[in-house]
Amino acid sequence: MKLCLVCSSGGHLFQLQILEKWWGKHERFWVTFKKADALSLLEKEKVYWAFSPTTRNIKNLIRNSFLAVKTLLKERPEIIVSNGAGVAVPFFYIGKLLGSKLVFIEVYDRIDSPTLTGKLVHPVIDAFILQWEEQKEFYPKGKVLGQVL
Repeated sequence: MKLCLVCSSGGHLFQLQILEKWWGKHERFWVTFKKADALSLLEKEKVYWAFSPTTRNIKNLIRNSFLAVKTLLKERPEIIVSNGAGVAVPFFYIGKLLGSKLVFIEVYDRIDSPTLTGKLVHPVIDAFILQWEEQKEFYPKGKVLGQVL
């Protein structure tokens, strides 16, 4: 199974790193921002560097959409996994068009309100993983699996 792990650097990347027991068994590549933490944590991984910032930045949304088309056509992952943030959106929508299964993990620290990325990708996901029962209120398709951290 081939995975695409797409996330922002920082806390999002840290939370996906915790799942290494799972993703470490599979062929994979990453999409994230070229920041110090990502350079260190992913030094032995295959990485495509996305454009940041993504928050309310139309130019980088367009650039990341082109990156998604190019990368996903080249790599053809079976599953795309993300926990946000904005960089996930073009990868999920383009991945859906190309037949990838989509898994979104709502972040640990958003208990009483949904994330913007979660709201944007919720309509197209195949599996929406929640870490808190309270998150179910915002994501009816979500499945509570418990805390990743």
